[in-house]
Amino acid sequence: MSFQPVRRLITLLFCMLASLGTMAEETQLRFYTEEYPPITFSQKGKAAGLGTEVVEEIMNRLGIKAPIEVVPWARAYAYATTTANTGLFVTTRTPEREKLFKWVGPVSATTAHFYTRRGSQRLDNMEQARRAERILIPREWYLQQMLRGMGFNNINSVPTPADAVRMLVAGRAPLMALDDVTLADTLLAVGLNANDIEAGSTITQAVQYIAFSRDTPDSVAARWQKTLDDMKADGSFERIYKKWLPGALLPEAR
Repeated sequence: MSFQPVRRLITLLFCMLASLGTMAEETQLRFYTEEYPPITFSQKGKAAGLGTEVVEEIMNRLGIKAPIEVVPWARAYAYATTTANTGLFVTTRTPEREKLFKWVGPVSATTAHFYTRRGSQRLDNMEQARRAERILIPREWYLQQMLRGMGFNNINSVPTPADAVRMLVAGRAPLMALDDVTLADTLLAVGLNANDIEAGSTITQAVQYIAFSRDTPDSVAARWQKTLDDMKADGSFERIYKKWLPGALLPEAR
């Protein structure tokens, strides 16, 4: 056999081994998300929503499959911060979380507000919120972490956004902190509507990402980011985004 065919064979074998290594990395992945419609939620026992479609399309393009479970956010967050090869979506990227994950995105963007029950005293600024008896926030949400970092000691952690709106409207707390783009779907899911609550002051604007646990190989995060960038370039990301959030602007990194 001449040298040239041998070199081609060696190159082919090398590429095959590299491909097998890549597949081995990817097939160890597990993903977790929460009830956060329309971005992520469970439907007939399976994950659905904007974020889920983005994750599934990336997996399709990479030629892999990985399980996606919808669980309470605090549990998902604990998995992602303690278990290798774990993906958590959608996760708000904050300075406090920056070193905890490897980030792929952005996937969505939101604005967070304080909300009160319709007809109750309106709270329009941070100092009023600081003096409120309790603020309902889903456990381990970025808003909980952010407000605690600002010295708020009146936070009442609840399992899900739905729990927060139910408790607010029932009068069990005067105030809650939630994102805007998911609020209408959360209210609908518990049989309430926008007339039952009132938006107060803005807390912050934020962008959400797919967050991989720190022990996930850098090469995995890099491939996922490249694939997401390709989706944005060819228009498929925008089609998914506008399907679920037709009136919202596409997210930009901040």
